[in-house]
Amino acid sequence: MKAYSIEFRKKIIKAYEQGDTSVRKVAQRFDVSKAFVQKILKQKQTTGHVQLKKQGGSLKSVLHSSTAQLTQMVEKYPDSTLLEYCEYWLDSYQQSVS
Repeated sequence: MKAYSIEFRKKIIKAYEQGDTSVRKVAQRFDVSKAFVQKILKQKQTTGHVQLKKQGGSLKSVLHSSTAQLTQMVEKYPDSTLLEYCEYWLDSYQQSVS
């Protein structure tokens, strides 16, 4: 989904700040969610602007840096199930994975 433009965000902020209205009414007026209006109001309050934030990005797995340990575990227990691997990982490294 494409992000809302800065101009559109400013219109929402202006409508809320100008009138004696609620977040819900502003959301209905601009056909956006109440949560979105709350989010940009909070962003305006904390940062002083409503600039778009970077979207997405790659999240690395908690196991990303553990390739060697994972390989050793699979070589040591080649017939284990995924559940058994997860339990072994929790017991060995105190890190819950699924």
